[in-house]
Amino acid sequence: MAKVNFTAALKRFYPTLEPMVVEGNSVAEILAVLEKKHTGLTDYLVDEHGELRQHINIFIGDQMLTDRTNLSDEVRERDEVLIFQALSGG
Repeated sequence: MAKVNFTAALKRFYPTLEPMVVEGNSVAEILAVLEKKHTGLTDYLVDEHGELRQHINIFIGDQMLTDRTNLSDEVRERDEVLIFQALSGG
């Protein structure tokens, strides 16, 4: 199972988000499990076509997600996944 972490920016919208261990072999499977625990979270992360929204980034270990369309990037048992809202401004 992978450990999933969230940045403080996401916790602003979902205050009960805490690091958790989640079972899944792909980013899509991980997000499906997260949706069951935090209803509405995937609506914030992906658009109506199931693609990762522009302002969201996901890292698996130290590698950024490559498949933003199908979310098929592999997640292995001991991977750490970081989900965060990209911030801009200056």
